[in-house]
Amino acid sequence: MALRRRLSTLVLLAAALVGVQLAQAGVAQAAVRVLYYDVSQAQEFQQVARQGAQNWNSRVTNVRLEPVPAGRTPNVRVYADNGWPRTYTSSLGNGYWIMGRQAVNQGYYQPRISTHEFGHILGLPDRRTGLCADLMSGSSAPVSCTNAFPNSREASEVNNRFAALTTAPAREFVWQPAA
Repeated sequence: MALRRRLSTLVLLAAALVGVQLAQAGVAQAAVRVLYYDVSQAQEFQQVARQGAQNWNSRVTNVRLEPVPAGRTPNVRVYADNGWPRTYTSSLGNGYWIMGRQAVNQGYYQPRISTHEFGHILGLPDRRTGLCADLMSGSSAPVSCTNAFPNSREASEVNNRFAALTTAPAREFVWQPAA
């Protein structure tokens, strides 16, 4: 009887240990994916582009935007021109975006624009909700909007995309004036 109890205890202990190990393996987090960006062609918007990357880094955990180190090819390039801000993606986390002076000249908040455009690189579409709290509402939010951070839903969506390493089709996103 004592031997049976000891064996039962050992079997339960072994099962518990295996169960704990299996449970721990199941909750492992995805490795953080690092995307390198290059702002050398962003002209006067280099610092605001860096700020947009940092705004995402402060809200997401499965992807990190870092300045491209010497000798490495960037995933993301940032440019500037006189048109509307716009993004061209080749795949999830890859492409380029343009800081357009037209939106800046109309008074849109520069850090919001840069964070929004990085959002497209991270797989988010435009959502013309008109709400300042929605980063991806873009120019449908009032010009007075100075929210330059993704909300929890947007951050969660990006975290989920990069946890699963899903791919997004190549797309063009153009910042458009509110109608």
